[in-house]
Amino acid sequence: MSAVAGLEGDDPPEAEDRADPHGDPFLRTRFAVPARPVTFLRRERLTRHLDQALRTPLTMINGAPGAGKTLLVADWVAHRDGLPVAWLTTDAAGDGPGMFWAYLLRALRGVGVPLPADTGVPADANRVSPALPARLAAELTARERPVVVVLDEFDRVTAPEIAEQLEFVLHHAGPGLRLVLVTRTEPLLPLHRYRLAGELTEIRGAELAFTPDEAAELMELHGLRLPPTASRALVERTRGWAAGLRLCALAAGQSPDPEAYLKEFEADRSAIADFLLGEVLKRQDAQTQDLLLRVSVLDRFSPGLANAVTGRDDAEAVLARLSRGNAFVEHLGHGLYRLHPLFAEILRAHLRMRRPGLEPGLHRRAAEWLRRSGFLSEALGHGAAAGDWEFTAGALVDDLAIGQFFTGLRSDAVAELFSRMGRESTGPAPELVRAAGRLARCELDGGLAHLRRAQHELMEYDGTSDEAAARLSCALLEALAARLTGAPARAEDAARAAERLREAVPDDLLERHPELTALLLDHLGSTRLWAGHFEKARAALSTVADSAPGAATALPREDSLGRLALIDYLNGWLGRAEHKAREALRETERFGLPRPSGSGVERLVLAAVAVDRDELGQAQALLDTLADTHPAMRDPVLRAGRALTTARLHLARGDPGAALKAVEPEVPADVVSPWARGGTTLVAAAAHLIEGREETAAGLLLDVPDEQVACAVGAARIQLATGRAAAAVRLLDRVRPEGRAGPAVTVRAALVRAQAADEAGDGVSARGLVVRALEEARRERLRRPFREAGPWIRPYLGTAWPHWLTTGRLAPGAGPPRRRHEPPPPVYEELSGRERDVLRRLALTMSTQEIAADLYVSVNTVKTHLKSVYRKLSVNRRNEAVRRARDLDLL
Repeated sequence: MSAVAGLEGDDPPEAEDRADPHGDPFLRTRFAVPARPVTFLRRERLTRHLDQALRTPLTMINGAPGAGKTLLVADWVAHRDGLPVAWLTTDAAGDGPGMFWAYLLRALRGVGVPLPADTGVPADANRVSPALPARLAAELTARERPVVVVLDEFDRVTAPEIAEQLEFVLHHAGPGLRLVLVTRTEPLLPLHRYRLAGELTEIRGAELAFTPDEAAELMELHGLRLPPTASRALVERTRGWAAGLRLCALAAGQSPDPEAYLKEFEADRSAIADFLLGEVLKRQDAQTQDLLLRVSVLDRFSPGLANAVTGRDDAEAVLARLSRGNAFVEHLGHGLYRLHPLFAEILRAHLRMRRPGLEPGLHRRAAEWLRRSGFLSEALGHGAAAGDWEFTAGALVDDLAIGQFFTGLRSDAVAELFSRMGRESTGPAPELVRAAGRLARCELDGGLAHLRRAQHELMEYDGTSDEAAARLSCALLEALAARLTGAPARAEDAARAAERLREAVPDDLLERHPELTALLLDHLGSTRLWAGHFEKARAALSTVADSAPGAATALPREDSLGRLALIDYLNGWLGRAEHKAREALRETERFGLPRPSGSGVERLVLAAVAVDRDELGQAQALLDTLADTHPAMRDPVLRAGRALTTARLHLARGDPGAALKAVEPEVPADVVSPWARGGTTLVAAAAHLIEGREETAAGLLLDVPDEQVACAVGAARIQLATGRAAAAVRLLDRVRPEGRAGPAVTVRAALVRAQAADEAGDGVSARGLVVRALEEARRERLRRPFREAGPWIRPYLGTAWPHWLTTGRLAPGAGPPRRRHEPPPPVYEELSGRERDVLRRLALTMSTQEIAADLYVSVNTVKTHLKSVYRKLSVNRRNEAVRRARDLDLL
């Protein structure tokens, strides 16, 4: 053969059996299908997907080093009996087209694919005759059965002409060729065309990742049995990376406590580190290695943040290349990236070893960039990691985010982050943060001490916007302290100061942190409620309750709704109070806030309503939940309300001694609450009255404030019970509860007047008043006043006792014979209009089909409504639902 022929032509086919274009013997290991280890786990979901390779011309398995790509295909090949599969592991990058095609032709002949003599054999390692791809494609087209060609480590093929020639053969070979590429990077072939035509089978990194169940099976193959929680944790840490799991299993097998090792192993001190450093990091150039080491301190990052941390301007291109190359850099979309957690852990350890002392500075650069870019939570984390607490506390305060200590999804994270701040950090911002942390735990003395220090240091500042933000934060904490101490005047001062300061704070800050205003108004409303200024309290609380819902304001919205419910309850409107209380319960639940959240005042209101309805078991269950409340919300309103409701529950159960004990401790507060003082006095008077100490009970009435209508009505009832009927009626005439209060107050007033009329011999008036009281009480399911009325009421009720009134227990002598008391059903959720329609027809013993026909809906729709009704009423059967609905006066 001439020299020219040697350059432009090809050797005869028998030459391929002897040597490659360099004249060296073919390396037979490159044609061998890799052996699977004895601990290999066959994953059916992947092999089923890979079966599609027989139906599409092109298949690509693309994943990171150690993702299990090669073993997956090797296992699949081993199960393809009777189908010719040519396996070729490509050589190091830089091989020319001649070498590539020489090896590929040798692989085809090695599995019995006959190639005619005119196909040729490349004689030059760097080039190939244009006729060779055409002849090969023509030969493959004529095959009755396809040949599968697996090109492993195809990412090493970097010559564009090889990809172009390979695509030519694939395109023209038709059904005679099925090409499977195993690669770490995107191949140069036009994948988009194959994808659009439905001729591409793809398995990528996310699909290659092990699931927790698969990881558990893999561990079992290594002799390790893991509980589901441990498997999930291991997969979370390794992201299901096959090589990482196998290396962990091998190392854990040599540990005396394998489960503890898998939970706590240090990635940088394991074989995983050797693998990732050798297979990933050291394959990159020096500048890329430096970038990876520096961005390892970041959780998620954009190219801009990466540039800020590394001090360069080419991060975008480098990160895109690394992501495409499956170099354990994942593109999250929207321009964000992250490192594989094990890779990041190893890189950070490598960074500390190669560049000791650099890490804090990288965190500080990241914190500054994130703060300028508006990513406060990430900036705080990096500021803390840098150990720069003045910066970190200043970022929180200047951003007007001090309210995050008390509400929102990040309250626990913020509190935990700043718990690491040492005493050496000085300045108004660190002191404000310390004050917020103490007050959030209801540590009043410590919180106020830090707040006073912050205010003292702020006296030396000028009128900058940062100072305004700090002073506004002071106002919020002052309002909280006023709330916790029951000091309405101080809360009003804080609110006025905040109103002035708002003008000096940028609008975007206030819009970004609506929780600050919501918390401040909630604190103000609570102190007004404590002081008995119900309408002023309602104004502040309603502003919060009517604000736009969101996770940041969910807690103050819940608390404000609960306190609005308490105002309604204290005014006698049980139905309104219950509705608002349930709305409050739903507020934080729908945003998934961490527990404890809220003050629990809404559950207190529901408990108080349950006592008035004589659902005593339900009341006790609700009171028992009040220990699980947010510490910063445990103010005098909650303490007094809980004591009063607990005492009234004891009275309802006939235990006056326990009632007295419940209200005995004085609720500490700067000012006396009129409704709390009046309620406490009335409970004590009722307890003494039950125990026969009438004069003691009457003497206590001097402390009951007349301006509180409910208290005045309660005082009138005690006066009547101690033989002062005329004084009781005069008191009711003076306060005139009718038109001013709800049924829980007016019904009691009517019964006092009715009893006074009965004692005066005016039966007609007494009967009329009892009938009116029954009508008002029925709407609210108000039973307690009739239980407390005594024997005088029996003749006026007659023998036809209303069903809603006889549910539960009656006081001795007040009505029909006492039944064994059963615990009331749990609290129910309000039914929708359509659910009530279904329930009414259920009570008429209509079948599901009849209800559907009557309502013009499908049977499945009726079944859906029935399931919802059963759930809301806490029942399991139809008759139970009807009985429960009647007990609740829903029918």
